[in-house]
Amino acid sequence: MKAGDGSAGAKRRAAEAAAEAVEDGTVVGLGTGSTTAYAIEAIGRAVADGLDVRGVATSRQSAALARDAGIPVTTLSAVEGIDLAIDGADQVANGDLIKGGGAAHTREKLIDAAADRFLVVVDDSKLADRLDWPVPVAVLPDAEGVVADRIRELGGEPTLRPAERKDGPVVTDDGHLVLDCDFGELDDPAGLAAQLSAIPGVVEHGLFVGLADATYVGRDDGVDVIE
Repeated sequence: MKAGDGSAGAKRRAAEAAAEAVEDGTVVGLGTGSTTAYAIEAIGRAVADGLDVRGVATSRQSAALARDAGIPVTTLSAVEGIDLAIDGADQVANGDLIKGGGAAHTREKLIDAAADRFLVVVDDSKLADRLDWPVPVAVLPDAEGVVADRIRELGGEPTLRPAERKDGPVVTDDGHLVLDCDFGELDDPAGLAAQLSAIPGVVEHGLFVGLADATYVGRDDGVDVIE
């Protein structure tokens, strides 16, 4: 089953349910993407009602959304730690994730892994029996060709992600290129994650293995929480 777009209502239900876990006085990691945007809006409403939180954003996009929502934004280096992170996923299978559809997975993994608790918010179209979505890999620009060759040696088919509104490739907030790497169904996500991390020139990949503490799955009729 491939990841889909899902319904806005299901996304909103998952995000708002996860946002209820944010407690007063905490530092919250704010993910990137359409589902997480609903969580940022919900946290912003709680801040307007008196909730005291600080947000650490995973992208310029989420930082801008947080500021618009009235959430005080800080940086990872300025806080002692992150109490809770809320982030979306492109696909979820057996608690493991593929992320990076928004090309923010390098910062997302840094912040999600640093959090004491990491909550994933998705609609039910993102659930799969096995991960099979192309794995985004952020690479140093000069290393794109070399990394692509190594990906092929591992059995993947890399595609340089093109920009949508300009000529040329997508460039991340941190100046990296993104290879979307199709490996088909992943029998061993943890093993592939380790192999990708070991390739020189790879900055970060979109396999999030063993990081999620709970997944909030929005459906047309409610929310399921998988822990």
